[in-house]
Amino acid sequence: MKPKIFITRKIPSNTLDKLTQVCEVDMWDEEEIPVPRDVLKQKVRDVEGLLCLLTEAIDQPLLEQAPHLKVVSNMAVGYNNIDVAEASSRGIMVTNTPGVLTETTADLTFALLMAASRRVVEASQYLRNGEWKTWSPMQLTGQDIYQSTMGIIGLGRIGQALAKRAKGFDMRVLYFNRSRKLDAEQESGIEYAELDDLLAQSDFVCLMTPLSDETYHLIGKRELELMKSTAVLINSARGGIVDEEALYDALAQGKIWAAGLDVFEQEPIRMDHPLLKLPNVVTLPHIGSASIRTRTLMAELAADNLIRGLLGQRPEHLVNA
Repeated sequence: MKPKIFITRKIPSNTLDKLTQVCEVDMWDEEEIPVPRDVLKQKVRDVEGLLCLLTEAIDQPLLEQAPHLKVVSNMAVGYNNIDVAEASSRGIMVTNTPGVLTETTADLTFALLMAASRRVVEASQYLRNGEWKTWSPMQLTGQDIYQSTMGIIGLGRIGQALAKRAKGFDMRVLYFNRSRKLDAEQESGIEYAELDDLLAQSDFVCLMTPLSDETYHLIGKRELELMKSTAVLINSARGGIVDEEALYDALAQGKIWAAGLDVFEQEPIRMDHPLLKLPNVVTLPHIGSASIRTRTLMAELAADNLIRGLLGQRPEHLVNA
């Protein structure tokens, strides 16, 4: 008998076909609408496998409804949406999809950096609003990227990929990480710095660290005040790393130059959020890995993790080893 699984969002047809060959599949057949919580609770009651997104909270109350669950396959690198400790206590494997989205997310992060520093979105809107009447010397001037200093907080795979892109712009790259990456320092010519020093010296501060109890609101009022008034903050990691109220104040008061945000504490962000009213903030709807190739590969990897776990094999990317 095939193991039963539930998929919390519509996935590419090739991946679905692969899963159907091995599993009895039930899927929430929507692309833009998350599965309602009450539906998810009902669906997990008799499944052995769950393929989910970061939009689903796989917490203790949900896991209590899933007595047969063996594998939770998260189609994301981060897994702060899953209570891993609770899953582990129940003997449930938790997997993620690292690696395949590294380069795509690094690309988007650098694009966000460029858009925020050179006021790309603001300038485009300026033109579309009919405000462009003439050329003037300081019209819509921004911050240079070439030969500036980038500070990367969290030097994982994506952070290292971002550092390589920065070197192409002849940037000095500083990084802060829980442990030093001596190999990366030698290979890429980057420099380790303590957090406060990185914040004070960097023209661009890029957040690449996972969200955890230790990194929640890592960037708050004190940290923002350490940054240059010309600095740009980029967050394509997780929203909770930044205290958004403190960030709004810093941007509104000119304590830092601009911000580029792909992630927010509450997603989707509410339309009356103060950050959306500021011209010096570039905002994106969490699209760091959103290329056709990468999202397809993520779905494939999530499916492979799920299948291996259900067949009694060790998934390639097991979070709770």
